[in-house]
Amino acid sequence: MIIIQIQIISRMFFPIILGISVNSHLFAQDQFLIKNNVNSNQQRPTDPMKKTDSEWKRVLSQEEYHILRSKGTERAFTGEFDGHFEEGMYICAGCGNKLFESETKYKSGCGWPAFYDALPESVEETEDNNYGMKRIEITCSKCDGHLGHVFNDGPDPTGFRYCINSVSMDFKPDEKK
Repeated sequence: MIIIQIQIISRMFFPIILGISVNSHLFAQDQFLIKNNVNSNQQRPTDPMKKTDSEWKRVLSQEEYHILRSKGTERAFTGEFDGHFEEGMYICAGCGNKLFESETKYKSGCGWPAFYDALPESVEETEDNNYGMKRIEITCSKCDGHLGHVFNDGPDPTGFRYCINSVSMDFKPDEKK
Protein backbone atom coordinates (compact mmCIF):
# COMPACT_ATOMS: atom_id res chain seq x y z
CA MET A 1 0.00 0.00 0.00
CA ILE A 2 2.81 2.43 0.88
CA ILE A 3 4.67 1.54 -2.32
CA ILE A 4 1.55 2.31 -4.40
CA GLN A 5 1.16 5.68 -2.66
CA ILE A 6 4.83 6.53 -3.29
CA GLN A 7 4.43 5.60 -6.98
CA ILE A 8 1.32 7.79 -7.29
CA ILE A 9 3.00 10.73 -5.57
CA SER A 10 6.16 10.38 -7.68
CA ARG A 11 4.08 10.28 -10.90
CA MET A 12 2.39 13.52 -9.84
CA PHE A 13 5.53 15.39 -8.86
CA PHE A 14 7.96 14.11 -11.51
CA PRO A 15 6.60 16.41 -14.30
CA ILE A 16 6.74 19.39 -11.93
CA ILE A 17 10.33 18.66 -10.91
CA LEU A 18 11.29 18.06 -14.54
CA GLY A 19 9.72 21.38 -15.56
CA ILE A 20 11.59 23.27 -12.85
CA SER A 21 14.84 21.60 -13.89
CA VAL A 22 14.38 22.48 -17.58
CA ASN A 23 13.42 26.08 -16.79
CA SER A 24 16.46 26.45 -14.53
CA HIS A 25 18.69 25.15 -17.30
CA LEU A 26 17.18 27.58 -19.85
CA PHE A 27 17.57 30.49 -17.43
CA ALA A 28 21.23 29.58 -16.85
CA GLN A 29 21.77 29.32 -20.62
CA ASP A 30 20.18 32.76 -21.18
CA GLN A 31 22.39 34.26 -18.47
CA PHE A 32 25.47 32.77 -20.13
CA LEU A 33 24.50 34.27 -23.51
CA ILE A 34 23.89 37.70 -21.98
CA LYS A 35 27.10 37.62 -19.94
CA ASN A 36 29.16 36.67 -23.01
CA ASN A 37 27.49 39.26 -25.27
CA VAL A 38 26.01 36.59 -27.56
CA ASN A 39 22.43 37.82 -27.45
CA SER A 40 21.35 39.28 -30.82
CA ASN A 41 19.82 42.27 -29.03
CA GLN A 42 23.27 43.38 -27.89
CA GLN A 43 24.77 43.86 -31.33
CA ARG A 44 26.20 47.13 -32.47
CA PRO A 45 24.16 48.94 -35.16
CA THR A 46 26.87 48.30 -37.77
CA ASP A 47 27.07 44.53 -37.14
CA PRO A 48 25.23 42.15 -39.45
CA MET A 49 22.09 40.92 -37.71
CA LYS A 50 22.31 37.36 -36.44
CA LYS A 51 19.15 35.63 -35.26
CA THR A 52 18.22 32.02 -34.93
CA ASP A 53 15.42 30.56 -37.01
CA SER A 54 13.15 30.48 -33.95
CA GLU A 55 13.92 34.16 -33.22
CA TRP A 56 12.93 35.10 -36.78
CA LYS A 57 9.70 33.11 -36.46
CA ARG A 58 8.84 35.06 -33.29
CA VAL A 59 9.40 38.54 -34.76
CA LEU A 60 8.12 38.09 -38.33
CA SER A 61 4.62 37.36 -39.59
CA GLN A 62 4.17 34.05 -41.45
CA GLU A 63 4.18 35.87 -44.78
CA GLU A 64 7.28 37.92 -43.89
CA TYR A 65 9.08 34.78 -42.72
CA HIS A 66 8.16 32.94 -45.95
CA ILE A 67 9.60 35.71 -48.13
CA LEU A 68 12.49 37.08 -46.06
CA ARG A 69 13.84 33.83 -44.62
CA SER A 70 12.58 31.11 -47.02
CA LYS A 71 13.14 33.16 -50.20
CA GLY A 72 9.50 33.11 -51.18
CA THR A 73 7.73 35.45 -53.61
CA GLU A 74 4.40 37.21 -53.31
CA ARG A 75 2.00 36.97 -56.25
CA ALA A 76 2.35 39.70 -58.87
CA PHE A 77 0.12 42.77 -58.52
CA THR A 78 -0.90 41.87 -54.93
CA GLY A 79 1.73 43.75 -52.93
CA GLU A 80 0.97 46.81 -50.83
CA PHE A 81 3.73 48.91 -52.40
CA ASP A 82 3.33 48.06 -56.11
CA GLY A 83 1.24 51.18 -56.82
CA HIS A 84 2.53 53.16 -53.83
CA PHE A 85 4.25 56.46 -54.73
CA GLU A 86 4.49 58.55 -51.55
CA GLU A 87 7.69 60.37 -50.62
CA GLY A 88 9.81 58.60 -48.04
CA MET A 89 12.12 55.67 -47.42
CA TYR A 90 11.59 51.94 -47.99
CA ILE A 91 13.22 49.87 -45.24
CA CYS A 92 13.74 46.16 -44.62
CA ALA A 93 10.76 44.60 -42.82
CA GLY A 94 13.15 42.25 -41.02
CA CYS A 95 15.61 44.71 -39.52
CA GLY A 96 14.74 48.31 -40.46
CA ASN A 97 17.79 48.75 -42.71
CA LYS A 98 17.25 51.60 -45.21
CA LEU A 99 17.00 50.13 -48.72
CA PHE A 100 15.44 52.47 -51.29
CA GLU A 101 14.53 56.15 -51.54
CA SER A 102 11.08 56.84 -52.99
CA GLU A 103 12.64 59.00 -55.74
CA THR A 104 14.12 55.84 -57.29
CA LYS A 105 10.76 54.02 -57.47
CA TYR A 106 8.99 53.78 -60.81
CA LYS A 107 6.05 51.99 -62.41
CA SER A 108 7.58 49.08 -64.31
CA GLY A 109 4.41 47.09 -64.91
CA CYS A 110 6.06 43.88 -63.62
CA GLY A 111 3.63 43.50 -60.69
CA TRP A 112 6.12 44.20 -57.91
CA PRO A 113 7.55 47.46 -56.58
CA ALA A 114 10.43 48.49 -58.84
CA PHE A 115 13.36 50.79 -58.13
CA TYR A 116 16.21 51.83 -60.42
CA ASP A 117 18.75 52.17 -57.59
CA ALA A 118 19.37 50.92 -54.05
CA LEU A 119 21.03 52.90 -51.29
CA PRO A 120 24.81 52.29 -51.15
CA GLU A 121 25.75 49.13 -49.25
CA SER A 122 22.09 48.38 -48.40
CA VAL A 123 21.75 45.20 -50.45
CA GLU A 124 23.85 42.21 -51.42
CA GLU A 125 23.68 40.56 -54.84
CA THR A 126 23.96 36.79 -55.34
CA GLU A 127 23.61 34.69 -58.47
CA ASP A 128 20.34 32.73 -58.41
CA ASN A 129 19.89 29.88 -60.90
CA ASN A 130 16.74 28.37 -59.36
CA TYR A 131 13.72 27.38 -61.43
CA GLY A 132 15.74 27.23 -64.65
CA MET A 133 16.34 30.98 -64.67
CA LYS A 134 19.55 32.97 -64.38
CA ARG A 135 18.86 35.93 -62.07
CA ILE A 136 20.55 38.06 -59.44
CA GLU A 137 18.97 37.74 -55.99
CA ILE A 138 18.86 40.81 -53.75
CA THR A 139 19.16 40.38 -49.98
CA CYS A 140 19.36 42.91 -47.15
CA SER A 141 23.00 43.61 -46.28
CA LYS A 142 22.17 43.75 -42.57
CA CYS A 143 19.89 40.74 -41.91
CA ASP A 144 20.36 38.72 -45.13
CA GLY A 145 16.60 38.75 -45.73
CA HIS A 146 15.44 37.93 -49.28
CA LEU A 147 14.06 41.06 -50.95
CA GLY A 148 13.68 40.09 -54.60
CA HIS A 149 15.81 40.25 -57.76
CA VAL A 150 17.56 42.84 -59.92
CA PHE A 151 17.40 42.88 -63.72
CA ASN A 152 19.23 44.96 -66.32
CA ASP A 153 16.09 46.19 -68.12
CA GLY A 154 15.40 49.29 -66.00
CA PRO A 155 15.33 53.00 -66.85
CA ASP A 156 18.12 55.55 -66.85
CA PRO A 157 20.24 56.55 -65.05
CA THR A 158 21.23 53.01 -63.93
CA GLY A 159 19.46 50.66 -66.35
CA PHE A 160 18.53 48.42 -63.38
CA ARG A 161 15.14 47.20 -62.19
CA TYR A 162 15.18 46.15 -58.55
CA CYS A 163 12.03 44.01 -58.41
CA ILE A 164 11.16 43.77 -54.71
CA ASN A 165 8.49 41.91 -52.70
CA SER A 166 6.27 44.40 -50.83
CA VAL A 167 6.16 42.07 -47.82
CA SER A 168 9.93 42.34 -47.43
CA MET A 169 9.71 46.11 -46.91
CA ASP A 170 8.13 48.74 -44.68
CA PHE A 171 7.69 52.39 -45.61
CA LYS A 172 8.68 55.46 -43.61
CA PRO A 173 7.07 58.65 -45.00
CA ASP A 174 9.10 61.84 -45.22
CA GLU A 175 8.72 63.92 -42.06
CA LYS A 176 8.91 67.19 -44.03
CA LYS A 177 5.16 67.33 -44.50
